[in-house]
Amino acid sequence: MRDLGVGFGYLVKGQRWVGAHGRWLGFGLLPGLVTLVLYVAALVGLFHGADDLTAWATPFADDWSSPWQGLFRGFLTVLIVGLVLFLAVIAFTAVTLLVGQPFYESLSEAVDRSEGGDVPESGLTLWRELWVSARDSLRVLGRVVLYGVLLFALGFVPVVGQTVVPVLGFCVSGFFLAHELNAVAMQRRGIELKERLALLRGRRLLTLGFGVPLTLAFLVPFVAVFLMPGAVAGATLMARDLTDAGAGAGAGAGQSGSPLPGSTVPTADAPHEW
Repeated sequence: MRDLGVGFGYLVKGQRWVGAHGRWLGFGLLPGLVTLVLYVAALVGLFHGADDLTAWATPFADDWSSPWQGLFRGFLTVLIVGLVLFLAVIAFTAVTLLVGQPFYESLSEAVDRSEGGDVPESGLTLWRELWVSARDSLRVLGRVVLYGVLLFALGFVPVVGQTVVPVLGFCVSGFFLAHELNAVAMQRRGIELKERLALLRGRRLLTLGFGVPLTLAFLVPFVAVFLMPGAVAGATLMARDLTDAGAGAGAGAGQSGSPLPGSTVPTADAPHEW
């Protein structure tokens, strides 16, 4: 359970880092604001028509008597809205990182430089980096959609669907949100998607401690914009320690010379989970 606190600590350290380097915070707001405008327009349109969408998808309930028709369609509407929000948190991060790729790349390098040691560079052109980032984000989004559909189906299970499923939804969102943010620093280190997922699975509680609080905060649109630069900074600090531990370099959570507690060395052949 200690890893949950360590993961949250990376998030706090990242916010402190951008707070101490104000210009990075200022520039970091621009990609988030652009993405936010697009998302607000899309989500407002969806939520406004959610009832009509539910009615269109359930023609078999047209002749149901009151209150069963209203209860059924109302419950289904809540599930649809929940599924959309579940997907939107990850997609918002992916789109924002793509829009602000040059900036967030520079921000991540600046964090590495401030912490000392080597500053890895991808060596790829901007367009190649954008392509790799977009490709990997789509692959991750595909995984998120699969989990989302599964959780959506489980939402119909009495009691479990209203208690356990929302918790699992936040955990899944938090895991993949942490991955998207860590990808900025890990791509510069030449770590491919499968290896990144294996690294984060090896420290799942650490990853959830970072990603779940951020997921909850990102449900508030303007909060997501302001936290984004610090989230990238915190993910870079987290990636430094994860990759050092995985390589046997023994970088601890903010302290060099001792491995992260409970760390494992994942391989590309690790079984597919989150």
